[in-house]
Amino acid sequence: MLAELYFTRHPGFWKMLTVAMCMALLGCLQAQEPQGHVSIILLGATGDLAKKYLWQGLFQLYLDEAGKGHSFSFHGAALTTTKQGQELLAKILESLSCPKDVAPGRCAELKAQFQRLSQYRQLKTTEDYLALSKDIEALVQKEGLREAGRVFYFSVPPFAYADIARSINSSCRPGPGAWLRVVLEKPFGHDYLSAQQLATELGSFFQEEEMYRVDHYLGKQAVAQILPFRDQNRKALDGLWNRHHVERVEIVMKETVDAEGRTSFYEEYGVIRDVLQNHLTEILSLVAMELPYNVSSSEAVLQHKLQAFQALRGLRKGSAVVGQYQAYSEQVRRELHKPPSFHSLTPTFAGILVHMDNLRWEGVPFILMSGKALDERVGYVRILFKNRAYCAQSEKHWVADQSQCLPQQVVFYIGHGELGSPAVLVSRNLFRPSLPSQSWKELEGRPGLRLFGRPLSDYYAYCPVREQDAYSILISHIFHGRKDSFITTENLLASWVFWTPLLDSLAHEVPRLYPGGAENGHLLDFEFSGSQLAFSQRQPEQLVPGPGSSPMPSDFQVLTAMYRESPLVSAWPEELIAKLASDIEATAVRAVRRFGQFHLALSGGSSPIVLFQQLAMGHYGFPWAHTHLWLVDERCVPLWDPESNFQGLQTHLLQHVRVPYYNVHPMPVHLHQRLCAEEDQGARAYADEISALVTNGSFDMVLLGMGTDGHTASLFPQSPTGLDGEQLVVLTESPSRPHQRMSLSLPLINRARKVAVLVMGRLKREITMLVSRVGHEPKKWPISGVLPASGQLVWYMDYEAFLG
Repeated sequence: MLAELYFTRHPGFWKMLTVAMCMALLGCLQAQEPQGHVSIILLGATGDLAKKYLWQGLFQLYLDEAGKGHSFSFHGAALTTTKQGQELLAKILESLSCPKDVAPGRCAELKAQFQRLSQYRQLKTTEDYLALSKDIEALVQKEGLREAGRVFYFSVPPFAYADIARSINSSCRPGPGAWLRVVLEKPFGHDYLSAQQLATELGSFFQEEEMYRVDHYLGKQAVAQILPFRDQNRKALDGLWNRHHVERVEIVMKETVDAEGRTSFYEEYGVIRDVLQNHLTEILSLVAMELPYNVSSSEAVLQHKLQAFQALRGLRKGSAVVGQYQAYSEQVRRELHKPPSFHSLTPTFAGILVHMDNLRWEGVPFILMSGKALDERVGYVRILFKNRAYCAQSEKHWVADQSQCLPQQVVFYIGHGELGSPAVLVSRNLFRPSLPSQSWKELEGRPGLRLFGRPLSDYYAYCPVREQDAYSILISHIFHGRKDSFITTENLLASWVFWTPLLDSLAHEVPRLYPGGAENGHLLDFEFSGSQLAFSQRQPEQLVPGPGSSPMPSDFQVLTAMYRESPLVSAWPEELIAKLASDIEATAVRAVRRFGQFHLALSGGSSPIVLFQQLAMGHYGFPWAHTHLWLVDERCVPLWDPESNFQGLQTHLLQHVRVPYYNVHPMPVHLHQRLCAEEDQGARAYADEISALVTNGSFDMVLLGMGTDGHTASLFPQSPTGLDGEQLVVLTESPSRPHQRMSLSLPLINRARKVAVLVMGRLKREITMLVSRVGHEPKKWPISGVLPASGQLVWYMDYEAFLG
């Protein structure tokens, strides 16, 4: 009665209720409406990866998505004949398994449905791809469906990518309104140039948004939880996730198996290309990247990851230690039919020290480590925090798991090891974390289990409610178009830019031999100081000799001699740079003690970069507060341009040391929004600044280089400007871009109290020999005109430049 009375008095309510019911009914109908047909084509359908993971992942996708609006067909494709392929595929499909919570009868029914939707076909020619496309179109038309899209999963070697991509692009693209997704498996190149070549080739057939490069570690549950964990715990982590509180980050993947049976692949790639350049670097970016406001935005996540890649400080040979298990070379000789004298230099173990050049992580060591034939199989990411507490009472009085004097750490446990499953661990004396309760649960106690030096009870520990294979997760993300779980072309190339120089520098390095397994003992332990990494134990006697004739750095000490009647210091690159950095520091200390300040003029280019890094990270006694930094030369580009010498100085030195800003003197090449215009008189202004601040215009030290044509600073053979006369600073022309330069003149350089010339690399060998024989001929070879009037000239050459 009350309801009837209410509706009588409020007739509009009936209309509102009717509309609401109709909308709800419409929503239900729409939810049941087919959303389109998806065809998934697995190329290499009978290979190992497909057998172990991909078909199971596709079956899991079907279990998750069946009945939600999409219809599916699964096409296994390979070069194998149709009859043989059908037999192999039938065996693979029969071996598929359901999640534990699915009853056996229901599982059998679902498997039968999936088998009916899956078929094998041979794909070799463009005509085969065209026939596949027509069959998909016929199926869609027959069932009265709309085509939603096609997924092509390339489970094939990269050398086959181009031909397959060409056939798909020309003959098997879906029609208008349907999407195409192409899934690619590593390796994505061998170095930067090969990766760029492969990317360019694929880019001629597919759009960037169509390509999904798989790194299966991004599908591992603990790794996939890093960004959500950081997002859900922003409040607790905002003040902790930075250089002020993080002591170090360890990213580790250890294996007990060796490379037997896979030496053909391993000889080409080695542990750094196989694991560190991809898996561990991707994890590093998730830990180190700035957290986007919206972590569910694929575009924002990928952009922030790219920024993290770009902040990685360049690696040096001293940033790495490498090893090789003793049986490896014998395995290579046997499997690849090498002669008995063959000894491989391929590393099967690597430890790498990485630093980031940004405000959040400056000075924090990121340790990346992976290897085969080690003592355990385990993977983890460990963020260890600085402990600022001091407990006055003895340890026996500390409250277990709560004392602030206990280690504080966050661990993303990827799997295996003592724990045996993925987990997220947070020290109880740090904070209580928040994780999504529908997918993560608290780990049950395991008395006696210790992880990272503490009992499991010291951690808030969480594990997945349901463990899932990485490929199942990634295949689901491909289906849903979640690009943030995959590697873009831009991020891929940024990673190779970072790793390629180190790989090149290690190409001839003899790795430390280790026996394998528990017998390794402390042989592979390493330690770091500044930016240098080294094994903790001295090199034991090699059980297998390295390549006989190649001299190693340890075979030489720093060599002193004479070159062009001036002192010469020669050594391997690392020893040479260390010697030069020490000499600069000693000169600086003497100058400050005597005059109260030190005026240092520095050249640009690639050779001084490692020197700048050495000075920044290893010379804490350097009197930076009393040092004035000048430039020897500059390219006529804006100071923020990557080609600017000042930008190189800023990136590799200035942002790491405390030089007063008024003691830094960039060359004024960019005035009045113009570059090196004569009428702006930038050269004159710099000369006046030098005259005002540097007594008699005599720098305490000038660092020069030598080009392959004999130029130094920006004084070139074909451009006589600055080789003589009264001008202190001049504008010159370079034969290479950018052509316009500003440079200190030769007369000004020769006023210096000390001039150091740094010459490095095999490419300098020819000019080194030539200049050793010529006299004072600066118009032909400007470097030959360098001879301080009342100062000292010292040459610093590495062995490749000096001896070839």
